[in-house]
Amino acid sequence: MRHLLTLDGMPRATVVELLDRAQHFADLRGDVDALKGIAACTLFFEPSTRTRMSFQLAAMRLGAHVLNFDVSTSSARKGETALDTMRNLEAMGVRGFIVRHHDDGAVAQLAAAAGEGTALLNAGDGRSNHPTQGLLDMLTLRQAKGDDFARMRIAIVGDVKHSRVARSDLHALRALGATDIRVCGPAALLPEAATLAGCRVTHDLDEAIDGADAVITLRLQRERMEDGLVESLDGYHRDYGITEARLRSAAPGALVMHPGPINRGVEITDEVADGPRSLILRQVANGVAVRMAVLERLLAARG
Repeated sequence: MRHLLTLDGMPRATVVELLDRAQHFADLRGDVDALKGIAACTLFFEPSTRTRMSFQLAAMRLGAHVLNFDVSTSSARKGETALDTMRNLEAMGVRGFIVRHHDDGAVAQLAAAAGEGTALLNAGDGRSNHPTQGLLDMLTLRQAKGDDFARMRIAIVGDVKHSRVARSDLHALRALGATDIRVCGPAALLPEAATLAGCRVTHDLDEAIDGADAVITLRLQRERMEDGLVESLDGYHRDYGITEARLRSAAPGALVMHPGPINRGVEITDEVADGPRSLILRQVANGVAVRMAVLERLLAARG
């Protein structure tokens, strides 16, 4: 695996290997030197908190030298392209690029132009892919519910159409053999049929949650209301907000996940987000372990 651009089409065995290695790092106390002497750069063209910080921490725990690219103070403000930025950093000896970009396919384009010894890792591009989020969500589910994904009933709720997280979760769930995947949201926020192949699609939240073992709720970007795709934030919460009352029809021990950042009182109530059902902070913690596993896989042989 030279780059990690998507989970779409990734073999089950590879997904499981990455999850197993991530679990090793989650259980590990202390740092390792697997990437000692290797330089990696977080090349982010979009704002980020959890993803950027966890990648930085993951690389540091592996012993890498970490460069943090800040688009607001870089030559990108003077018109330098992402490709020229990458090539200049490659010339300095950087061998790993962790890239977040607002355009679909931008990371794949950079990967196609990268030098022989360079690895790219997609930290989120447009609406398309967020592979490490997909992996950390699967690790979190596996820790909480076991490794038999074929027996799990998973509901994904919200703005699936614009969510790279939802797409990567769907890719990973299919790879791991999940067969009962419910997708729920307003009609205007659901994607094309091909994205939802094999899923049970509904606009009724109660139907989606009924008997579910886990509910993955997605962030609603407020511009969706401005675009007329959502009538109001209050209306969205009424129809699709995750509350304790709504969760009474879920399976006993049902758990709730959210990729963050949370719009409290819109996608989810405080009572759920901060309550015993919530796996949200475990997702954040698992992000470091998953990103250590992926960085090691891509970069350990490049020193």
